[in-house]
Amino acid sequence: MNKNTLWSLRLGFSRKQNKAIEQMGLHKFLEKSFRTSFSKKIPSFLDDSPKSLKELKAKREEIKQSDPANLKELIKIELKTSFEMKSWWLQKMMDEEYPLREKMTCFWHNHFVSTFQKVKVNHWVFQHNQILRENAFGNFKTLTKKIVQSNAMVRYLDNVDNKRDKINENLSRELLELFTLGIGNYTEEDIKNGAKGLAGLNFGEEQAQYRRLLENDDTITYFGKTGKFKADEMIDIVFEQKAIPYLITKKIIQWFIYDTPTEAMIAYYGDYFREVDFEIKPLLTKIFTEEFPKDTAGSKIKDPLVYILQLMNELNVEPVNTKLIAYYLKQQGMDLFNQPNVKGWNGGKEWLSSQVYLQRNNVADLLCNGKNISRKTQNSDNDMMNENANQLLNVSLNFTKSGTNKTIIAELQDRLLFQTDEDMQKDWETLLKYDFDPNAESANNAVMRLFNNMIKMPEFQIV
Repeated sequence: MNKNTLWSLRLGFSRKQNKAIEQMGLHKFLEKSFRTSFSKKIPSFLDDSPKSLKELKAKREEIKQSDPANLKELIKIELKTSFEMKSWWLQKMMDEEYPLREKMTCFWHNHFVSTFQKVKVNHWVFQHNQILRENAFGNFKTLTKKIVQSNAMVRYLDNVDNKRDKINENLSRELLELFTLGIGNYTEEDIKNGAKGLAGLNFGEEQAQYRRLLENDDTITYFGKTGKFKADEMIDIVFEQKAIPYLITKKIIQWFIYDTPTEAMIAYYGDYFREVDFEIKPLLTKIFTEEFPKDTAGSKIKDPLVYILQLMNELNVEPVNTKLIAYYLKQQGMDLFNQPNVKGWNGGKEWLSSQVYLQRNNVADLLCNGKNISRKTQNSDNDMMNENANQLLNVSLNFTKSGTNKTIIAELQDRLLFQTDEDMQKDWETLLKYDFDPNAESANNAVMRLFNNMIKMPEFQIV
């Protein structure tokens, strides 16, 4: 078992970083990961998307005045832009030398859910994604404040409908139930009064802002404190609660290492998170460096993102079509920017339903045979996925040409994190016969058949 490969997959999306982890050690690798920078430039695919409230108002008026054909075209353009954003993000995940920031951004993306399907403004969805990226290793309380007061979130959780004379509790409820404390650690009165404190928090230019005529200025009691509280003060009060560190700590552990962490582990790391005043960087450092020496392989089912990016990296796929990857993720139930609901992707065993497993085996066959992961169809729900869908790929496996069937099997086992039994070993030796010649013209095809067999095994679905 190659522990560096295991942690390359956990801290990124493939084994690309295993040599770096091995050579510099985990501590230094984490330090470099935490120091990574990112571009704050708005990508070109958003050039024609409305960014200011004035531009958004003009776009909505255009939609309102459009005939059915033009309306369909306008909607198609925004859907295409959303698809371009998925492709852009996937490219970032694959290109990063230290991909932990993108892995953590994806974690926050599934914690503070805000979908394009509901928000419908691509620039706001991009802003939301950038907030997560910028604060990926920062302070949990600070990040919570920024996200709750983002245009995307007030739209997604209907706080634009939360007004002085007509209270909407959605954002107030999810702030407590899903974002911070978890069920059982607040009262219905806290939700109702919190909604009053959030009333009037509406769209703004760069972030949400309170509208004076829509605000509720009642004195409220929130977790035992009385006053005229707004978003920042309310979140400060929430972060004083005893239960605050445990929900998010559990989710972080589940995202990176264990599908089912023990309550003792959650309490241990949660207590530490409170000690460091909800700073994410020291929490991640403690979790990763303390869990790294342990024998924890096989404790987590791979999500579709890690599965497909690992597979494409192993096969050295060229050219990579990130739009088809985005569509494949949608088929697998991990649609970027469009989770099924505010709870996000549940993960765990849901990543190995019979349908998901069948799709994974199908894509394994396609890629190992040099075919793209989605074939062109006439009934596609988005023309974007059809671009070059039938293009043949260059795929190749790296393996030691001076080896034997047993050494090549061992090499793939090490790379794919297999711990095999005697029967499995015999099956593979049958596939790669005892008189196998790694220098023969047919060697690449033979090793590819073995690889295809291995990646369809249940053992490849876990990390």
